[in-house]
Amino acid sequence: MPRHYAIGNGTMLINLDRYTRIRDLYYPYVGQLNHVGGYPCRIGVWADGVFVWLGDDGWRWTPGYVPDSLVTQVSAEHDELGLRLDINDGVHQRDNIYIKRIRLVNRTDRERDIRIFFTQDFSINETEVGDTAAFYPENGTVFHYKKNRYFMANGLAGGEGIVQYAMGVKRFHLAEGTWRDAEDGHLMGNSIAQGSVDSTVGFRLRVGANAAEPCYYWLSVADSLEEAKRLDRYVRENDPGKLLDRVQIYWQRWSNKTERDFADLPERVAAMFRQSLLVVRTQTDARGAIIAANDTDILHYNRDHYSYMWPRDGALIAYAMSMAGYHETVVPFYRFCAEAIASEGYLHHKYNPDGTVGSSWHPFIANGQAQLPIQEDETALVLFSLWQMYRASGNIELCQSLYGSLIRKAAKFMRGYIDEELGLPKPSYDLWEERYGIYTFTASAVYGGLKAAADFCGLFGDRERSERYRQAAASVRSGIIRHLWDEESGTFARGLFRQDGTWAKDMTPESSVYGIFEFGVLPASDARVVSTMRSLKEQLTVRTDVGGIARYKNDYYFQRSQDIERVPGNPWIICTLWMAEWEIECAQSMDDLAAPRRTLEWVTGHALESGLLSEQLDPFDGSPLSVAPLTWSHATFVLAVVKYLNKAKELLQRDGCG
Repeated sequence: MPRHYAIGNGTMLINLDRYTRIRDLYYPYVGQLNHVGGYPCRIGVWADGVFVWLGDDGWRWTPGYVPDSLVTQVSAEHDELGLRLDINDGVHQRDNIYIKRIRLVNRTDRERDIRIFFTQDFSINETEVGDTAAFYPENGTVFHYKKNRYFMANGLAGGEGIVQYAMGVKRFHLAEGTWRDAEDGHLMGNSIAQGSVDSTVGFRLRVGANAAEPCYYWLSVADSLEEAKRLDRYVRENDPGKLLDRVQIYWQRWSNKTERDFADLPERVAAMFRQSLLVVRTQTDARGAIIAANDTDILHYNRDHYSYMWPRDGALIAYAMSMAGYHETVVPFYRFCAEAIASEGYLHHKYNPDGTVGSSWHPFIANGQAQLPIQEDETALVLFSLWQMYRASGNIELCQSLYGSLIRKAAKFMRGYIDEELGLPKPSYDLWEERYGIYTFTASAVYGGLKAAADFCGLFGDRERSERYRQAAASVRSGIIRHLWDEESGTFARGLFRQDGTWAKDMTPESSVYGIFEFGVLPASDARVVSTMRSLKEQLTVRTDVGGIARYKNDYYFQRSQDIERVPGNPWIICTLWMAEWEIECAQSMDDLAAPRRTLEWVTGHALESGLLSEQLDPFDGSPLSVAPLTWSHATFVLAVVKYLNKAKELLQRDGCG
């Protein structure tokens, strides 16, 4: 089940499902640790002797966020109960406090007693073993704790705090959890439980005929009981409603900090652009890790998750955010990479949010031969992205601070990791992490990385190194054109692989070949690039009502069809946008921007109801596949919009219309 809402502040990330139930709570890093683990923290309503959970049938949902903010704006109507719930959720932009406001609208002609219940289903530090849940009479809260992790629940309704509570055992023997205790509208009042436990708290309201009253619920998350108490006191003293309003205003200011002329793009595309900026922000840890995705339901598919920092994803996301003017958001990413880079000068497959090396399926030995278990594009793209950030921001002090620890170290590795016969980077794994060989995307990224290194060396007056790296980049470019261009097909190959002791071309149609123009090997208008991209569009377009572009022909990941000619693979958001980027680069008139504009509208139209983008789509019904939100999808949308606006401005000024 995709996550419909993501809210956070860089040290805490909370994912909500379509019913606004907490499904993931990450702290103290974005993506690490998950103290909920995918189980729903349920919300239930009792009125006139009838109890309904928000996940039950009978509710009509209107999803969304408050425009340009990280505060949800959701309504749920239930005819049998005669109620409408107007729901807002947010995480404080500075402190680790989650606040929920439910405005209960009584749609009957009589005053009513309404009760609302919230469950806390924590697995602190990602295990249910050894948790404690207790009522804390000093401030009338319920808190869960284990070691140095504290989660304190409180609320306010009708001028009162928590009026009912229960702690108990969950998912052990026959015990389901205290949420079952709420279904008669009364909680038994057990004040403490330990082990695999949950808790439920209840609030009550008297709501007049055809009137509305708010109920507030909040969680204070901390490393000590005293800090949790301080945060709880801060909410009570400053009014939870006012705090939530301030959270909304902060993010609206953040997402609109730069005035933009969106040219002829529809407002819904502009709104999606701002929301994508915000989604990327939720997935970015304050200490630098930019996380791929934090939807734990993917665990049901492959028993691992996307809550890692892939240097490639991070670099391309940082590139997009810099191009959008959010340089300060991604500065910690480059410092993270400087700390994480191996002494030999390469970045590993992926990293945990705390900077430790993440899990991997890349072997150190294959077919009896030792090999580096890396994807070299990940190292190269960090330098490419950093140079783009410098060009956009002029932050020379950051780049100088990284010159020895990151830039020169990575450049030295890339210059040395070259196949002398081919003039191309030595084999490594491709960007999809599936194949070992020499790939056009990787070689293009290495070109971009070496070119950036040469530019940095020139910037700092290091002329000899600058020339060395410039020559190395030129050699890689020559190798790409000589060995990866296929004259017979009129396209660039996906890559090279070993066959009977020699290098053979892999001619599988592959969307990532867009790197040829993206990283500066050749201009987008070069005849070879044009021929390649046109061929890819023809061969990778999904020929269903959904449309979009597949990763490559006969893509197996979450494959939905064996009709490869019609459905070469599921449509991916990023791959579809790469094609749009090429069309933008080549545009010579505003009419030429019609196709990429349709793509931006297509992406917007295939977001979840809440506006979040998945990794890929079902080719037949357009439903989300794999994780949602995928940070890379949102960042690629941001980059495509920025490129579109820059091109539109250029064309309009040329034609005297700007």
